[in-house]
Amino acid sequence: MKRFSTIMACLCLVASTGVAAQPAATKGTGAQMVEDLRAVAPALESYGQRVVTGDLWKRPGLSPRDRSIVTAAALIARNQTVELPHYLGLALDSGVKPSELSELITHLAFYTGWANAVSAVQIAREVFKARNIGADQLPAASAPQLPLDEAAEAQRATRVGQQFGDVAPGLVQYTTDVLFRDLWLRPGLAPRDRSLVTVSALVATGQVAQVTYHLNRAMDNGLTREQAGEVVTQLAFYSGWPNAFSALPVFKEVMEKRPR
Repeated sequence: MKRFSTIMACLCLVASTGVAAQPAATKGTGAQMVEDLRAVAPALESYGQRVVTGDLWKRPGLSPRDRSIVTAAALIARNQTVELPHYLGLALDSGVKPSELSELITHLAFYTGWANAVSAVQIAREVFKARNIGADQLPAASAPQLPLDEAAEAQRATRVGQQFGDVAPGLVQYTTDVLFRDLWLRPGLAPRDRSLVTVSALVATGQVAQVTYHLNRAMDNGLTREQAGEVVTQLAFYSGWPNAFSALPVFKEVMEKRPR
């Protein structure tokens, strides 16, 4: 990988090595971003270098690959596309496969809105083009599904149907048929990673009411307590302290109720 000395600025300053080839839309902008920071907010540049690059991304509780998934999910969820080219490249350099990024974007269409996903597609297309990533490296529109836990899904569907079936029967049906019996069973993204994407998006957009179910699901899928704590720590920098601290009581409650 080629060294990136100037591509990151502000909270974009997160790694000493970055994408091997920048998309055309971002070439030549790194130095200008650094210059702008120094002219307007030199302390912000310092925090980016000292705290984000120098510490956060080096913490051992969460791998660079997982931090890349969390960060990309947060940026897409918040439709913050300026920094997205770098972070998609960083994700690829950290071991996230093109097929997994494709699935990440598809998954977020349902959890953060279609328009956010489409905006991310436009950015990802340039990143993929710069790296010669073609359709042969992307997941098919349909593929054999992962096995379904029929008992758990039946319990979830019954509970949601009883709560909301009379209010929005169409939404309840789509939730069962499209999300939990289709999207969540796509093999292009491991269940743990899919949960990691979902929890990150929920925290990043302040949707704490949904975190309890999905954090429990993430931990059922293999996310550890330490990793969960690092997820919300990472998100404080990329979605703001208020969103992270609003989610903390939910994380605490989930962890306290789960067996050690």
